[in-house]
Amino acid sequence: IGAIIMVHGDDSGLVLPPRIAPVQTMIVPVAQHKEGVLDKAYELRDKLSRQFKVKVDDSEKSPGWKFAEYELKGVPVRLAMGGRDLENNTIEVMRRDTLEKETITCDGIEEYVKNLLEEIQANIFKKAYDHREANIINVDTYEEFKEKIEDGVFIMAHWDGTPETEELIKNETKATIRCIPLAGDKTPGKCMVTGKPSACRVLFA
Repeated sequence: IGAIIMVHGDDSGLVLPPRIAPVQTMIVPVAQHKEGVLDKAYELRDKLSRQFKVKVDDSEKSPGWKFAEYELKGVPVRLAMGGRDLENNTIEVMRRDTLEKETITCDGIEEYVKNLLEEIQANIFKKAYDHREANIINVDTYEEFKEKIEDGVFIMAHWDGTPETEELIKNETKATIRCIPLAGDKTPGKCMVTGKPSACRVLFA
């Protein structure tokens, strides 16, 4: 859960990958007191819930409150509909990953939501992957390590494999080893701190 919050979250709150989101699509009726609006929302929920985890928020809270709440909770897709949408057979769709909105027809909504959830899943992954790759650097000396770690990057560096050296690095820089990568460069080298042999680079942050 911590990793999801740290990797994907933004200034508006959580951003949940659709495959693990407890609610994938939230339907928010706007002006739900108008005749037919709630009925249409329930109809949409029943249609979509055959494939997705869907809820309708028919509480008495204002639509603006509901919109903010589901952005904060990271619900991947929000569908909003009011009286005018009912007349036009349309619905407003907002995707949580980019906060983009568009109004579409209700015809074929199941296929649209299915494709959108897959697109959001792929986009969230790519954004996180690209960020990680763009922020990994190789460092060979301890002096450079101490300088670069202040920039908030991930550092691939050689380490002699001892807990003593790891503890020294942690005490002096606050950086810790996050993992010994399974893939990538396996070239042996020398520990940046002690100069002792190192089997491969490890990832510090």
